[in-house]
Amino acid sequence: MPPFPTDGVVYLVTQADRSAGRSTPEIVRAAIAGGVDVVQLREKDRPARERLALGRELRELTAEAGIPLLVNDRIDLAAAVEADGVHLGDEDLPVAVAREQLGPDAIVGRSVSTSAAARAAEDAGADYLGVGALYPTDSKDKPPEESDLGPEGIAAVAEATDLPIVGIGGVTPENAADVVAAGADGVAVITAITAAEAPEAATRALGDAVAEGVAAR
Repeated sequence: MPPFPTDGVVYLVTQADRSAGRSTPEIVRAAIAGGVDVVQLREKDRPARERLALGRELRELTAEAGIPLLVNDRIDLAAAVEADGVHLGDEDLPVAVAREQLGPDAIVGRSVSTSAAARAAEDAGADYLGVGALYPTDSKDKPPEESDLGPEGIAAVAEATDLPIVGIGGVTPENAADVVAAGADGVAVITAITAAEAPEAATRALGDAVAEGVAAR
């Protein structure tokens, strides 16, 4: 089971209805070719059985590439597809339950928007944090006070925790360097890769921007 990467991370969150008519496996193959570091199976609008079949296909792709596969929200689905872990939000089961169900080596991520939430997630045993939404986006349902955190929000959370942080929400190759320079260890995206005309090239562009941000710290 590969560990969660700790710096210079490009993290793809899948969503077929935002993939310009292309399949999720097609997008993931392109992202892997472009150097993606983590893949999360999201697909919130698809029935559990379809997500299971898709997750098993993505498990094969990511295992061959040696990168972690995580599942959004569903601890049971993560176990069923033998994923490397799960990513949890405010309305999902607690981090401790995921750890109990998936084992001590599983990667357990947690979405947060504040320093207090970051500290609580770290205390609960999370392995990394997804911080956002950083910029306006329609792919994450957040209240206004949690939907435009920007680099300042990343900096505040980075000061509050020692966990790896990925910034999410409206991240593009044009702003990813600022996110990482502010203290994130990488960025997580949906449409910056899935909706791109050339997902492999878009993944590489994100990787270049993230590296620029690391160098600017």
